[in-house]
Amino acid sequence: MSYSQYLLFGLYPYIALSIFLLGSLIRFDREQYTWKSDSSQLLKRGQLRLGSNLFHIGVLFLFFGHFFGMLTPHAVYEPFISTSAKQLLAMVSGGIAGLLAFIGLTLLLHRRLTEPRIRATSKFSDIFILLLLWLQLLLGLATIPLSAQHLDGSMMVRLAEWAQRIVTFRGGAVELLDGAGWIFKTHLFLGMTIFLVFPFTRLVHVWSGFAATTYAARAWQLVRPRS
Repeated sequence: MSYSQYLLFGLYPYIALSIFLLGSLIRFDREQYTWKSDSSQLLKRGQLRLGSNLFHIGVLFLFFGHFFGMLTPHAVYEPFISTSAKQLLAMVSGGIAGLLAFIGLTLLLHRRLTEPRIRATSKFSDIFILLLLWLQLLLGLATIPLSAQHLDGSMMVRLAEWAQRIVTFRGGAVELLDGAGWIFKTHLFLGMTIFLVFPFTRLVHVWSGFAATTYAARAWQLVRPRS
């Protein structure tokens, strides 16, 4: 493995994750008025509902699918499902979710670029993150035909082991990517880049979405009548 491979897949993940966590915390502490999704619904409703629903349904499935699929050790699911069956399940479910998200994001991107009022109020970061996500979804869909060429699941296991070694600070992670296709590597690189730019874009509202789930477990609010 070359030095650039170690830089991109051995060091860059820690840089991206550090900026992701620290940057989000600093932005929440210093710029809370910018902590929002900056909805453009008031400017034009067309394509927003359909595009947003398709994108969010697809991308949430992909997020949790990648999170548990990549970070769950092979020994945990091996007694219940074979590696090849797990890969086939990931290809089918991920392909459907990825297609939904890709169509939704394409509608949102077209709306933002072609509607003059929305384009005029859009920041560079708004368009940049949409393009980055669009390209990432496209690359993710492109990995499906490649995965179909090796249904034994060997590449999937190696990619998952790479992610697990990165988050647990174990060595030998970069070597696992030796022989992986450029589409897989580019998909990994763009995924880390999304984490890197996350605190500087409207994506920070994702934190608020996850935090909202705590309302289901909070204590009842007592309202006392005036005596």
